[in-house]
Amino acid sequence: MKRVAVIGAVLDEPGVCQKAFNDTLSSYSAIIRGRMGIPFEKEKISVVSVVLAGELDSINALTGKLGNIPHVTVKTAISGELKGENHV
Repeated sequence: MKRVAVIGAVLDEPGVCQKAFNDTLSSYSAIIRGRMGIPFEKEKISVVSVVLAGELDSINALTGKLGNIPHVTVKTAISGELKGENHV
């Protein structure tokens, strides 16, 4: 059952955790539809939003892996089940 989701992430120390964060996202590139990252250089944080379209298990697995990276906080919003033949 396919869903659309958005992951919001705050990287508290990008210099420490950004490589692990990006590597994890890369391993889920098949379900990623878009990504936007905004650095807050003075505050030494980065905010990243990722839009996904995929199976619920994959979305949850990615969210869990990102949330287990030190200095990364994530929240995810997930749509209901997509209906119809021509969904994402």
